[in-house]
Amino acid sequence: MHFRPTRSARGFSLIELLVVILIISVLLTLGAVGLKGIGGKGVTSGVSTAEAIFDEARAIAVGKGTRSRVLIDVNDPQSTENYKRRMVVVYEKLNEQGEPQKDQWELSSRAVTLPEGTFFSETFSKKDHKSGGDGVDNVDLSTNKQAYDGKYLSYEFNSEGICSTPGASFILGSGARAAGQEPNVTGAGKRDFAGFIVWRNGRTSLFRGPDEIGIPSDVKTF
Repeated sequence: MHFRPTRSARGFSLIELLVVILIISVLLTLGAVGLKGIGGKGVTSGVSTAEAIFDEARAIAVGKGTRSRVLIDVNDPQSTENYKRRMVVVYEKLNEQGEPQKDQWELSSRAVTLPEGTFFSETFSKKDHKSGGDGVDNVDLSTNKQAYDGKYLSYEFNSEGICSTPGASFILGSGARAAGQEPNVTGAGKRDFAGFIVWRNGRTSLFRGPDEIGIPSDVKTF
């Protein structure tokens, strides 16, 4: 009986490994370029970020059994960094017995800033988008961190995670803003708006375009 000698499995050579690494590097670079192109649309990126923030606020309200709010900074119109771009989540503090302390608010995490050239639209965001009318509630925030204290626009969830203003809309627009002024639509970002409706259970429904939001064709400021 004859046995055929078995050949030992040949490993990768150094050159083959370098080629594989080079291919992976190229693919990662192409992927990064593609993602950069997607992220360049600030309004789309901003809406995705905002949806995640609303999910966080609702989860905190249910998890802690207390009220929570999503807040948009409108405190200092001179601030080009924060005004209608900075968002924070706060919740009512709990005492040692786990009971909410009315109107004593605490930050849940660090603030999030919307992408460059993307702003919250106070004009087109409504407390009840279907019927129009009043805009989002304006509240004063006081915490143990003075850098966050001031005026904000607010969306609220109760301790059961129910939105206090079901049907409210959250709208972002693309444009430019000089210190002390409201955001302005620019030529490149004309009618570049997006957003969503916040329902009673905290879920959101995206708008399919500026016409569905109700953005006029000759919009200049938002």
